[in-house]
Amino acid sequence: MTLSPAPVGSGIRFVRTDIGPDAVVEALATHVSNTARSTTLTQNGINVITVEHLLSALTGLGVDNVLVSLDNEEIPILDGSAKPYCDAILADGTLPQDCERRYITLDREIVYEDAVKGIKVTVTPADTPSYDISVDFNSKVVGVQQAHWDPSVDYAGEIGCCRTFVFFHEIEYLYNNNLIKGGDVDNAIVIIEHPVPRERVEALCAGLSIPVPADTSVGYLDGLRLYYDNECARHKMLDLMGDLRLCGGFLKARVVAVKTGHCVNAKVARMIIESK
Repeated sequence: MTLSPAPVGSGIRFVRTDIGPDAVVEALATHVSNTARSTTLTQNGINVITVEHLLSALTGLGVDNVLVSLDNEEIPILDGSAKPYCDAILADGTLPQDCERRYITLDREIVYEDAVKGIKVTVTPADTPSYDISVDFNSKVVGVQQAHWDPSVDYAGEIGCCRTFVFFHEIEYLYNNNLIKGGDVDNAIVIIEHPVPRERVEALCAGLSIPVPADTSVGYLDGLRLYYDNECARHKMLDLMGDLRLCGGFLKARVVAVKTGHCVNAKVARMIIESK
């Protein structure tokens, strides 16, 4: 994957170089085709998978226009956060362009709510963008967590570095249903919610060709050290910022999200587009 400067007004575009120079996918919610565990864009039959972490980094670091060249369909997951993208962008820096930033503004509040699942996302017009998120997985390990971001918060150091997470029983389900082929505990925080027999852990690790962890007690696999006590909420914030960039630009609004995920985020981004 290569990030290249792009002209004013071009926004974020992906080009699949393995297909050809015209295999372009625009970063818009109208192109979202799948939100199962990540966000996939499809335009003219061309897929780009797992776009949310890169889009989040570009948003948090203030990048307006960029061409993302890929020689395959999936954005590299790397360590499961946006840190590698932030590090690369910050190392090279960005340049101002001769144009004012195009903000996405609203003339009314937008609300998405699923009362049964306890999900709610409210997007309110505001002079300064801000995001607040609350997560609750009914987990004794994770608990209820909150996170906040606005332009005064160091995105790279406080949001972008926070890793994705998965529950051990979810990994078992995915593996047993042949839905993961290259699993690696180095790109996700693994949460053990309930005691797991050692033989189940050993069987899963053998199947994924990864070392058996020394510590499999309830908590974080192998006694993983979190960057922040609320790292899970911060990662969900990372996802939210990336998915909402699919509204077509920098959103100038106050976003308050409760128990949201990729599917709902994409729906809200589309609602914003359709409100214009």
